[in-house]
Amino acid sequence: MSKIKIFGMGGLDENGKNTYIVEVDNKIFIFDAGLKYANDSNFGIDYIIPDYKYLVDNRKRIVGVFVTHAHPESYGGVSDLIKNIPEIKVYALKYTINQLILDGVSEKNLHVLMPHKKMNFTKELSIFPITVNHSVPDSCMYVLNTPDGAIVYTGDFIIDPSMMGAYHMDLGKIAYVGKQGVLALLGESSFAENIGHTSPNHHLSSFFKKLIAKTDGRIIFSVLPVHLYTIEGIFNAAKNSHRKVVVMGKKLQNIINMAIKENYINIEEGQIGDLSNVNDHNSILLISDDRSNAYNMFERIIAGNDKFIKLNEHDTVCFAEPKYDENEKAFVKVENELAIKGINTVSIPKDKGISLHASSEDIMIMLDLLKPKYYMPVKGEYRYMVRNADLATNLGYSSENIILKQNGDIVNFIDKKLVDKMEHINIDDTLIDGNSIEDIGDLVLKDREVLSENGIVLVSATLSKKDKKILVGPEITTRGFIYVKDSKEMIDEIKKISLEVIENNTTDKYIDFNNIKNDIRERLGKYFYVETECKPMIIAVIQEI
Repeated sequence: MSKIKIFGMGGLDENGKNTYIVEVDNKIFIFDAGLKYANDSNFGIDYIIPDYKYLVDNRKRIVGVFVTHAHPESYGGVSDLIKNIPEIKVYALKYTINQLILDGVSEKNLHVLMPHKKMNFTKELSIFPITVNHSVPDSCMYVLNTPDGAIVYTGDFIIDPSMMGAYHMDLGKIAYVGKQGVLALLGESSFAENIGHTSPNHHLSSFFKKLIAKTDGRIIFSVLPVHLYTIEGIFNAAKNSHRKVVVMGKKLQNIINMAIKENYINIEEGQIGDLSNVNDHNSILLISDDRSNAYNMFERIIAGNDKFIKLNEHDTVCFAEPKYDENEKAFVKVENELAIKGINTVSIPKDKGISLHASSEDIMIMLDLLKPKYYMPVKGEYRYMVRNADLATNLGYSSENIILKQNGDIVNFIDKKLVDKMEHINIDDTLIDGNSIEDIGDLVLKDREVLSENGIVLVSATLSKKDKKILVGPEITTRGFIYVKDSKEMIDEIKKISLEVIENNTTDKYIDFNNIKNDIRERLGKYFYVETECKPMIIAVIQEI
């Protein structure tokens, strides 16, 4: 018999940052290591990951990280985790490993798992990956076999028997695991409110084919590289259309090239064009940006600053990607700018879908196949987790066997029984700015918020070390507050106040730098609020030479 602990470091009551910990006695298994994309309130932040301190402190007990699929919400924290724990092992199916390599993760940390092949770590502990239907190849769920029964983590999935090859889902093996005995199932929740099955609404080839057939002129598809199933649907729809498909953007090109090389996608010979075809009347362009830089390429194209793509009145733009909360504003802005230019735009119909997540019927089928003793909804905002729990209730599960938790809440199993000890680990967010591993922190974010709302005023002056007289300044620089050329009177007043403060805190022998800086901030702060009702950040730089 074993002592088992389960908790989320991310992914509970939120979208993204999926990181789930299963401890069996003294062994730690990590399922996914994802990121969460920043929103408008996270000034200058690219993405968010969990604070990995707990894992660093317990690094010797870690068996490895087991990544379900090649979406940043599930693998985007891997590189940061490796920076914290350089020796950590990362396991995944082949396509996900290839994606991690493309993203710069060292191959020495990466280990390829074979689908439906058990990997033993101890005599009693093993991992068994089972392929599932999703929007990226080689997506899988994980079965952690323990002496007390299996712990199963679904990752992202839908149920669609028509999806074959690297998108196939082995329902037979899932049913077999259920017959062997599942102690706990961790199941995704993000689409739990959706009635019915997600399939067949994700089949978009016919929609793309009709769009291509009826459109006279160039078609520009905006896609996300991580949704290879959608990209393949565009290529399939373009077959026999006599249109060249031109892939724009290095990252997208690398992913498609890798997918072709590894036989994850089949493209007709001669179907892919090059830069000479970009402005052909009947070409098809695929363009993409990361979610953290949504529609940057479109902004550049619309402004006329792109080296290759020049919009014309015959173009049609199709947004073949999901809309997310963090990029909704950017999408509306781009769509408006395209409309102003007279460019026809098309979006995926509301009854269709690109994000392939389990709807209510998919979830209930998974529950019925696995028949877990305990069910723990994960991956999604809390209201979706509650809806997921309701689905289990509809199937006859009692509330005592349904586990609803938030990040850091520990679920304990002792001798196959749930023991609620009300344990909690405090797990903070780590805010990543650019490629830095450094946590940005609340103070920096607060400063950035002030700057975004009120701007900055810099007062600088240089004094003589010999006689303490002003040599240069005060000079005034503003950003995001007032335009200097149009605010001469205010600038003159700022200089006057700053000069008074400097003179009042300077003698022929001594300069009180601290008082000067504090008084400038205080007096200018009051002045700005009276005149503008704004509170810009005020920085005083006083030096002597």
